[in-house]
Amino acid sequence: MDALHTLLFGTAGIPHAARGSPTQEAIPAVREMGLGAMELEFVRSINISKGKAPVVREAAKKAGIVLTCHAPYFINLNSLEKATLDASIRRIVDSCRIMGLCGGYSVCFHPGFYQKETKESTFANVRNAVKRIVRALKEEGIGLWVRPETTGKPSQFGDMDELLALSAEFDQVMPCIDFAHFHARTNGKYNTYPEFASILESVEKTLGRDGLRNIHAHAAGIAYGEKGEKHHLNLRESDLKYKELMKALADFNVRGILISESPNIEGDALLMQKEYKEHSRR
Repeated sequence: MDALHTLLFGTAGIPHAARGSPTQEAIPAVREMGLGAMELEFVRSINISKGKAPVVREAAKKAGIVLTCHAPYFINLNSLEKATLDASIRRIVDSCRIMGLCGGYSVCFHPGFYQKETKESTFANVRNAVKRIVRALKEEGIGLWVRPETTGKPSQFGDMDELLALSAEFDQVMPCIDFAHFHARTNGKYNTYPEFASILESVEKTLGRDGLRNIHAHAAGIAYGEKGEKHHLNLRESDLKYKELMKALADFNVRGILISESPNIEGDALLMQKEYKEHSRR
């Protein structure tokens, strides 16, 4: 879980140019594009076996690619049904087990829904579940970051204050900051340099510089409405001011991983990387 020395850009899943290739063959393709990271998409199922994980780990090590993953969508850490809660925790822990075998850096997930609970009771429920997750990982010696993600709808648990509070309490937990979700959740806000800077300032205020040296973030264009996120878009087809976002990340000397979740995953990853490097040189 060492801090990274720069901000690496990568794709959410196998890039289009390598579609149809197994993960271990897609990883060097990401490096050939000039990118530094790749997120394994476990959103429908954990699709890397224990037997395959060492092969993926070796491919990432050889290519110099840092791996993250997105745990399954079927998670609700605020569920009042024991079976659903236990299954949600198991999916996150199982994702971490495989990513540990893959030599991964961090695992992100959508924490859950408020449903009819108050924000306070939801936080308490999610906190207790995260405590169980961290305890399980420590018992097994799995040392990677656990990342509850900022979510794209107001009905979902996962605003920045909630995630920072969780991160401040557990030493293996940091937020996954999804800038597109931030933008959609607030129906079009958080889309200017001062607003992007305010997000990074809140991370530094709560978690210190270490919080900005261990970023796991997502960015994409996004369609949204009053109820929040609808679907992802390519950056140039959206209203997300990604150039201002890249300037903020450069100005705050952010380190870690930024994953492109646009439909054109590698194109927008390269677009953001180019913009970021231009601001970093100024």
